[in-house]
Amino acid sequence: MRRLLCIALLLLSSLSTVAQEAAGAAQDDAAASYPPIALVTENYPPFNMLARNGQITGISTDIVRALMERNQIQNELSLLPWNRAYNQAQTEVNTGVYSTTRTEERESLFKWVSPLTENKWVFLAMSDSDIKISSLEEAKQYRIGAYRGDATALFLADQGFELDLVRRDELNARKLARGRIDLWATGHLLGPYLAKKEGVGALKEVLTFKRTVMGIAFHPDTPSSLIDLLNSSLKEMYRDGSIDQITAKYR
Repeated sequence: MRRLLCIALLLLSSLSTVAQEAAGAAQDDAAASYPPIALVTENYPPFNMLARNGQITGISTDIVRALMERNQIQNELSLLPWNRAYNQAQTEVNTGVYSTTRTEERESLFKWVSPLTENKWVFLAMSDSDIKISSLEEAKQYRIGAYRGDATALFLADQGFELDLVRRDELNARKLARGRIDLWATGHLLGPYLAKKEGVGALKEVLTFKRTVMGIAFHPDTPSSLIDLLNSSLKEMYRDGSIDQITAKYR
């Protein structure tokens, strides 16, 4: 009886191994069926940025790399000016741009893998500022700096704001410090990071005016099966704690 039980256990073990190998082979075949993916991003720390060693890094970048590695998808990462990166994902198949804020206006323009991370849009002021506001309407009386082409700026423009736009968001830190703008509309993590880099400190959040989700926005002709595969893996990364581990490195 024991001998039969041992034989049965060995058979079950063998079948399990075969099944795992078959699943792995199927995954390899699926990955091999996809063309190389171009992944483009901008300098938007701490989500995506260029490290001193020349490597693209950041919270979202690390998540994207892990996603591609888990599914053995060939890919190439590039850091570009935002408008160029965004336009490339709109015009070139098998291209994805991140970290892209998922807005109603953009929803139908792309296929989405999200959420990579969440982001708060805030108004920042110098710490000694006496500005106090509780709504967007109250903010319209102030000079507000924003980043040209960014979702934050587009949102505020749609709300009727007249903005002082710059081509690089870090320029707003200098303008705020010099009194050329009253408030800086930016991300809750991005703003302080850029300000520190520019030698501008002692900022404070005056108002959080929107909470957003950021993801990878893929060209609409990207295979839906690839999008489904990556979204499934992203959910698993949230379940197994991988996302929390990546995010903790940048706190």
